[in-house]
Amino acid sequence: MHLSDSEIAIHATEVASQVIRSAFHAPLARYVKQGDDFATQVDIAAENAILEVLATACPGDRFSAEESGVTGTARSGRTWFIDPLCGTRNFAVETALVAVNVALREGDSITAAATADPFADEVFWTAGHGAFLRADGRDQELQPQPDSRLVDVDLDNPFPWSTPAQLFDAKGFAGQFHPRVLSTSLALAWVAAGRRAAYITGGDLRDSVHFASAIAICQAAGCVVTGLAGQPLHTAPHGLIAAADSDTHAQLVDAIAGLRPATGQ
Repeated sequence: MHLSDSEIAIHATEVASQVIRSAFHAPLARYVKQGDDFATQVDIAAENAILEVLATACPGDRFSAEESGVTGTARSGRTWFIDPLCGTRNFAVETALVAVNVALREGDSITAAATADPFADEVFWTAGHGAFLRADGRDQELQPQPDSRLVDVDLDNPFPWSTPAQLFDAKGFAGQFHPRVLSTSLALAWVAAGRRAAYITGGDLRDSVHFASAIAICQAAGCVVTGLAGQPLHTAPHGLIAAADSDTHAQLVDAIAGLRPATGQ
């Protein structure tokens, strides 16, 4: 049976989720990467499971994976971005807040994406138009909602002009929003699902294995997704604001602008 690209992505995340659940609470081997960053044997096993699914279904495609790098057909116009376990630090201390991210880029567009929560047994996904939550074998359309005022902030990727934590006390943010730090891109998918009002991170996220899937899901769900200054995504000064609606987005752009030095950057 021929599967669509979105179904392939969903299946790949589900297979990796099974690997992750089966290893929870088990002893972990850590493999040092750069600085104090590390992977575990579970990251590697989950990635191998995803690559097996994708290589079998799409043998002519290119694959960009967190642990193994770029493989596959160099001239392929189709590239899969794979983050097998987003939230490795959470997982390593037995905190069940992690994500599995798989996204397909064709040309300049993400045409299929899936972000799974292994422990809730949920998959957020899109085929490019509309975004959905699959749970218990059923799909429900995602509906962004700003009412919670909960904003998840990624503290690992600094803004060009400040640390993200400075936002918590900033005019227009403090007293208006409630910051959260989930430490996995799962929180970005939660914006599309109405579980967060917004998500904020710094950094250049183009072709990011960590963010490509959840960004596409947010965009397909109708969220407002831009760079930190409200500019088009993947342009300077980079970073990301994904907000459930335009009013929330405008408030956050203003709050972040207040952190910039008087000379501007």
